[in-house]
Amino acid sequence: MRYVAFLRNVNQGQRGHPSTAMILDAFAVAGCDGAVTFQSNGTVVFSAAEPDAVVADAAAMLDSLGYPRAGFAMAASEIANLGRTYATAQAASRMELTLHGADVIDLDDDAVVRAATHRRCRVIASGAGWVVSLNERERESNGTPVVEQVTGGPATSRSIGTVLRLLDRHGLW
Repeated sequence: MRYVAFLRNVNQGQRGHPSTAMILDAFAVAGCDGAVTFQSNGTVVFSAAEPDAVVADAAAMLDSLGYPRAGFAMAASEIANLGRTYATAQAASRMELTLHGADVIDLDDDAVVRAATHRRCRVIASGAGWVVSLNERERESNGTPVVEQVTGGPATSRSIGTVLRLLDRHGLW
């Protein structure tokens, strides 16, 4: 089965960040020789029987190289479903998908609403380990800090536009 990993805080090729080769080596050591990166933001497409273990092992390898990064995996089919849901939304350009390590976040929870309002966004959908948020303004990315505040753990986001390009580029529809 194919999965997509989002590694947190990665800008491949920049000083202080792991390179593409390091990321691919980390996934190979974790048992995924055929992993491929997408863009330069720590998005990785891979196949595995136990995706969470693969991402944890790859993150541990990056940590051992001096690049501590959290990472999260989601089935490509689930990402494709979200892509189909939001691709034609009028405000798709202001939406983002955030992956995290917690369970389902309650959209109506007061703490979620307060955190999102403070960050000028709204959480519009949620599932185990993910949320879709809608930012008030173009070119803002507020999902990660909202989810991190609510869960107390790391999270990382990609715009819906990036998700759609990922699905197209790798034939994940």
